[in-house]
Amino acid sequence: MSESEQKPVTKIPDGHSRFVTTRQLPPNEKGFVGFETIWVPFQKEAEYQTPQQP
Repeated sequence: MSESEQKPVTKIPDGHSRFVTTRQLPPNEKGFVGFETIWVPFQKEAEYQTPQQP
């Protein structure tokens, strides 16, 4: 195939799981199609408290 006959990019639906969502990115100038990964935090950070002296 020549460079002028590029295949159209098929749109992939977003992927969802418990803590991760992936999205397809638009193709760059070379035609590479990547994916964006969005992480949902699954742990909460508590503020540190100094232990009491005995």
